[in-house]
Amino acid sequence: MKSKEYLSILQNILRLVDEGVHVLDKDGNTIIYNDAMSKLEKMETKEVIRKPFGEVFKNLTGENSTLLKALMSRESTMNQKQTYLNKDGKEITTINSTLPVIVKDEVIAVVEVAKNITKMTEMSHTILKLHDEIGKPEKAKSKKIRKYNFNNIIGNSPNFIEVIEKAKKASKNPAAVFIYGETGTGKELIAQSIHYESDRREKPFIAQNCAALPESLLEGLLFGTSKGGFTGAVDRAGLFEQANGGTLLLDEINSMPYELQAKLLRVLQENYIRRVGGTKDIPIDVRIISTSNEPPEKILSEGNIRKDLFYRLNVIQISIPPLRKRKEDILMLANMFLEKYNERMNREIIAISDEAKENLLNYEYPGNVRELENIIMSAMSMADDNVTVLDSSCFSIKHSMHRTEQNFEGIGDEGIDEYLARLEKNIIEDTLENNGNNITKSAEDLKIKRQTLQHKIKKYNIKI
Repeated sequence: MKSKEYLSILQNILRLVDEGVHVLDKDGNTIIYNDAMSKLEKMETKEVIRKPFGEVFKNLTGENSTLLKALMSRESTMNQKQTYLNKDGKEITTINSTLPVIVKDEVIAVVEVAKNITKMTEMSHTILKLHDEIGKPEKAKSKKIRKYNFNNIIGNSPNFIEVIEKAKKASKNPAAVFIYGETGTGKELIAQSIHYESDRREKPFIAQNCAALPESLLEGLLFGTSKGGFTGAVDRAGLFEQANGGTLLLDEINSMPYELQAKLLRVLQENYIRRVGGTKDIPIDVRIISTSNEPPEKILSEGNIRKDLFYRLNVIQISIPPLRKRKEDILMLANMFLEKYNERMNREIIAISDEAKENLLNYEYPGNVRELENIIMSAMSMADDNVTVLDSSCFSIKHSMHRTEQNFEGIGDEGIDEYLARLEKNIIEDTLENNGNNITKSAEDLKIKRQTLQHKIKKYNIKI
């Protein structure tokens, strides 16, 4: 087979790849430019293919282009952030991995794989801007930022009262706090209460979900960036600097990339940060509260968190019981939500029927307090205008959620692995259907990460 035929086959294969692929030959001419890269850079393939790179991308040089750097100096780059302008002048941010192809000590080509993170970068900049505004008292006041304290927490069950008492003690000292609780149990509510009961109450409280961004963006978001640190970088304070003197809540700490955990550990040990690409050490005084929706023993055994980091974060551990284990609080919370949405919806619903109360008490609440609130809000939204008492017809509680018939006699010749895979696929399909194909909500109900659910959807070829 001729080299041109190989190239044609490869070009067709690369049409199926989600990441952008750009390949230059030894003379700097583009020989491969797949559809994903074309969409990323808003360039037609015919504008780029078989043309000198420097003529097409005139604003990129050997200093700021990972492709040219690999071609000219044989320098490989892995997962490097790069910001540049496309032909229309629109700023694009990518994560690039670039490798020179060397045969007999000669560079015969360079290959670059690029992932478009422009929207994620814009989102991280927006997050930093909003956190900065929230941290300024005059901005927070004008935006009416809600601050929660222990007076906002409802519950009389003994195991929950014990949690609140422990949290109140935690507010009296600066030690790091690790909060475990299932999705919807109120981890941030307790974290805010600890902050606003502490002597740091006049300083910022900033929360960041560690599962929301990839490592390359999360690092810059936490520690800030320094101009010149990477192509397109600007001087920008990160969340640690913005939270200085106050509290930083790291939500879903078990989802933080493992490599980034080592950098966080160093910050906790040294009490200073260094911006991405910077050389200056910046002292910080920040209390860390971290949360996980999985038990500590599980995230440790599965290697989702470094042991040395966990011991730094777990000085005070608070475990919030799920709603199904604090049944005494269900009706109290339901009445609170009733009052809340009466005011918001301008309704006058005064009670919940005995039958509906019994249904509420018998439900398992995989989404915990947050789900109970949604159930009450939904019932009030669907109730007729003249209704003053919510009965069972107003509620849509799925008591059979995630229950699957386990007919072990039906395994037959397929074997247990295939049977369990089929069972898992059915559960995922049922959960997605119950949640209107909302991946985030389905992942919460299944108690798995969103990325894990996406992987299983792809694995089982589930149509959504």
